[in-house]
Amino acid sequence: MRRLVALALGPVALGFAVLAFPAGAQQIAYGEGAGAQWEPATTQVVTVTEVTEEVIGEETPAEAGVAAAGSGRFVASAPVAVPRGIARYGPFRVLDDGRAALVDATDERTPAAFRVMLAAHPGITTLELVECPGTEDDRANLALGRMIRARGLATHVPDGGSVRSGAVELFLAGVHHTAEPRAEFAVHAWADEDGREATDYAPTAPENRAYLDYYREMGMTLPQATAFYAMTNSVPNASARWLTATEMGHWVNYQ
Repeated sequence: MRRLVALALGPVALGFAVLAFPAGAQQIAYGEGAGAQWEPATTQVVTVTEVTEEVIGEETPAEAGVAAAGSGRFVASAPVAVPRGIARYGPFRVLDDGRAALVDATDERTPAAFRVMLAAHPGITTLELVECPGTEDDRANLALGRMIRARGLATHVPDGGSVRSGAVELFLAGVHHTAEPRAEFAVHAWADEDGREATDYAPTAPENRAYLDYYREMGMTLPQATAFYAMTNSVPNASARWLTATEMGHWVNYQ
């Protein structure tokens, strides 16, 4: 897991209804300017009670290292309008028969929410990453990424979409990934609960190997995975490096 010092935002008066989230989590606003396609009259809220351990399964040694490293990580940004969709499963919104959107940070419950959503809406083929500040549980986040890949979903960042910190791993999980010109990404180093970052561990330590293994599973060669991981860890945990869609395209192949 990784923990990030959140750049928490205070309430902003922008004519939006700002939702309340736990301290340190990203605030999200629902805006009138989102358009009718984003604001259906009703949204079905589905409560997920399944335990995450049933979804994640047995840990590999590398994943155990992730679990020992910290709790979560995310980067805050300005509140944006997000889709309400026709049904809600944790941080996911079902937009239509073929698309779902991720609109919040992931946590230990998210893999179960994802599984329940796909069981109810098996026609979903694309996950849109709209407002994605990161994760509160990196172990569950990597498990979710593997579930996205195993299900064969494509990942897409629409214009104005924001994919930050641990959410970048989910973008990489798509069998095809695309991003509109005004999409943005943010990366930085992880830090464990003792304040140690990736460079404080040996390159072959489980804490580092977990992410390199994950990038390899998502289609990167070992040199590509090593270079990408080094780039993310070159930015201190308390900061972030912002990338445009074009800059992110230097690290991934848009399809």
